[in-house]
Amino acid sequence: MLASWYDRQGPATDVLRVGELPDPRPGPGEVRVRVRVSGVNPGDTKKRRGWLGSSMPYPRVIPHSDAAGVVDSVGEGVDARRVGQRVWVFGAQSYRPFGTAAQYTVVPGHLAVPLPDHLGDDLGAALGIPGITAHRAVFADGPVDGRIVLVHGVLGAVGSLAAQLARWAGATVIGTVTRTGDLDRVDSSVVSHAVALDRGDAAEAIRAHAPRGVHRIIEVALSDNADLDVAVVANDAVIAAYATRADRTELPFWPLLFANVTVRLLGSDDFPLQAKQHAARDLTAAAAAGAVRVDVGGHFPLADIAKSHERVDAGGRGRVLVTIPE
Repeated sequence: MLASWYDRQGPATDVLRVGELPDPRPGPGEVRVRVRVSGVNPGDTKKRRGWLGSSMPYPRVIPHSDAAGVVDSVGEGVDARRVGQRVWVFGAQSYRPFGTAAQYTVVPGHLAVPLPDHLGDDLGAALGIPGITAHRAVFADGPVDGRIVLVHGVLGAVGSLAAQLARWAGATVIGTVTRTGDLDRVDSSVVSHAVALDRGDAAEAIRAHAPRGVHRIIEVALSDNADLDVAVVANDAVIAAYATRADRTELPFWPLLFANVTVRLLGSDDFPLQAKQHAARDLTAAAAAGAVRVDVGGHFPLADIAKSHERVDAGGRGRVLVTIPE
């Protein structure tokens, strides 16, 4: 099969290779997926770079955890009727050496989720890591129907999906963006009120729409927003944080304590299996109902996978996808 891999960590153009590798075969409980589109996430590029001092977990790594494709063979114990089924894949390279940047990937059957026929491969390939993370952030502490959910970074991959899932589940969503110039990009059908953090009265603007505070905060930059979060949080609320800018993040302890706030930290690779399966079901249902969409920021052929990683590392708008040749 045609695949991309790296044998050492470093810059994308230095370490990513593209060539032929042996076709994988599914073992017991596994399915093999013929990959059509592979999704690139910041977590994939961080592993390749050796972020936070991480080392090579395996001698050779095929990157990427997310994809969309078709099941073309199954291992022992898997229903043979799954062959030919369109699927979206998540977690392919989570504690496993070979991900989705290849013509074939082999994963446990539950990591290949049926993709409804009316949904495109791009959407399927963009659901995995950000969708599972968003779902856990929104729902880990209970239903949000009738609640007010504040989503920081609402234009980002996780933030956008968190806002859509929360709205789908009956919440009123307040979203923040970094700059005032980004306000016109916020989907008003999902986000009832959008606030730019570069204005001096962000807390007052949020409180104007949530006078008793917000019940759930989806946090992309805990170190930056901790004081703002304290200013707008309701009593007995939850701050669900999946990222921060400072490795040793300071929190205003006593105000959080007096408000009985729960701070939940989210590492998607290690979510409980039941939570991942619940997220996969809900993401598929929401997408099938038209309640979840993704903004694709760029397509790259597998031969240009290094450029896709550079695009992710540079930031920018929309999900980055790699198209796998037939």
